Amino acid sequence: MNTATISKLVIGALALAATSAAAADGARKGCVELKTVAEQEVEYVDEQGQRSTRLVPAAKVVPGTQVVWTVTASNICDKPADKVFIDNPIPAQMSYVPDSAVGAGADILFSTDGRQFADPAALRVSEADGSERIARSSDYTHIRWSLRNPIGPGQVAVARYRAALK
Repeated sequence: MNTATISKLVIGALALAATSAAAADGARKGCVELKTVAEQEVEYVDEQGQRSTRLVPAAKVVPGTQVVWTVTASNICDKPADKVFIDNPIPAQMSYVPDSAVGAGADILFSTDGRQFADPAALRVSEADGSERIARSSDYTHIRWSLRNPIGPGQVAVARYRAALK
């Protein structure tokens, strides 16, 4: 598979992942609007001549490239949205970068099947011989951010992680 084909597949996965994130806000269903953005970190030289990095839209992704995924949850209602959680699939062609998931005021859990979420130390996967082992970050298929506090009217919560193209 050539680089152009891989890039097209990944860009398609980016669009799919953007529409697959989910949130629930307890009694205030429909108040949380999600937006997912895929970006790449690029290095540049700033005005003082110092090397720095910034995020730019992910346009061309080749194997080994890391994509920074940012999910923004906005409360579009006039009352607080509580018990908010964000479930986000990791694109199948990508592998989660260990310790990269962040979200202020959120408990972060992972899944290897998209149904059961747990702390990484509690996630187990079955081997071909029937034995079990602790899941590796490359086994993760989904990430869940459970917000500990409500999102107020007009407020935004941000969740972020990195994944590398396989």
